[in-house]
Amino acid sequence: MSIKLGHRRYALILGVLFFIEALVLAIAPHNRQDWALENALAVLCLLFLALTIKRFPLSRISYSLIFIFLCLHEIGAHYTYSEVPYDAWFESLFGRSFNSLWGWERNHFDRLVHFSYGFLLAYPIRELFHRVASVRGFWGYFLPLDIAMSTSMLFELFEWAAAEIFGGELGEAYLGSQGDIWDAHKDMGLASVGALVAMLVTAGINIYLQRDFAEEFRASLKVKDGVPLGEDEMRRLWKVKKEQKKQKGKHD
Repeated sequence: MSIKLGHRRYALILGVLFFIEALVLAIAPHNRQDWALENALAVLCLLFLALTIKRFPLSRISYSLIFIFLCLHEIGAHYTYSEVPYDAWFESLFGRSFNSLWGWERNHFDRLVHFSYGFLLAYPIRELFHRVASVRGFWGYFLPLDIAMSTSMLFELFEWAAAEIFGGELGEAYLGSQGDIWDAHKDMGLASVGALVAMLVTAGINIYLQRDFAEEFRASLKVKDGVPLGEDEMRRLWKVKKEQKKQKGKHD
C-alpha cells in the first residue's frame, strides 16, 4: 500500500508540473483552434491516467516518460508543430542556428516528437503488457514495439481525417507536413525507431540484471499448444455446443 501511495504522490507532483506548463502555454497560442485540436488526445490520456491511478499505478519511470512526452507535445501545441522556434532559441544561445549545422531547411520539431512517442511510451506500454497480460520474454519487447508502430499509424490516419474534415489553415496546421509527401511515412518510421531503441535499451538492462533472461526468452518462443486452431478449433467448439444443447434437452 505504501508503494502505491508513493507512486500516486509522485504522479501527482508530475501532474501539477504539467498543469503549470499547460496553463502557461495555453496563453495566446499560435493557432487557438489547432491548440484545442492538438490537446484533445492529451486530455484523453490524462483522464485515463487519472482514472486508473488508484487501482493500477504505474512505475515512476513510466510516469516520468509520459510526463516528458506530454511536455514536448504541449510545446508543439502552443506554437503548432511546424512553427516551434527551436532554431531561433539555439541561435540566441550559440550564435548559429541548429538547422544550419545539419543543412536542414525544414522545421524538425515534429520529427523529434514522433521519435519521442516511440522512445518514451514503449516502456509504459511494456509495463502494461507485463502486469496485465503477464507477457514475458520476446513478446515483452516485441508487443510494445508493435503497439507503438500501429498506434503511430492510427494517429497518421487521424491526422489525415482531421485535415480532410477541417481543411484550410486549421487542417494544414494540424497535419504539419510542410510540403513533404512522405511526411506520414517518416513520422511512423521515427516512432518505430524510437520504440525499437527503447526496447533494446530495456533488453540490455534486463540482460545485465536478470539471471534467467535467456531462459525466459527461449521459453516465450516455445510452442505451448501443438493442436491447430482455425477450422479444427471451430469443429471442436461446435461439438461442445451440440453436446451442451443435448444435455440441456435431457434436463428439460
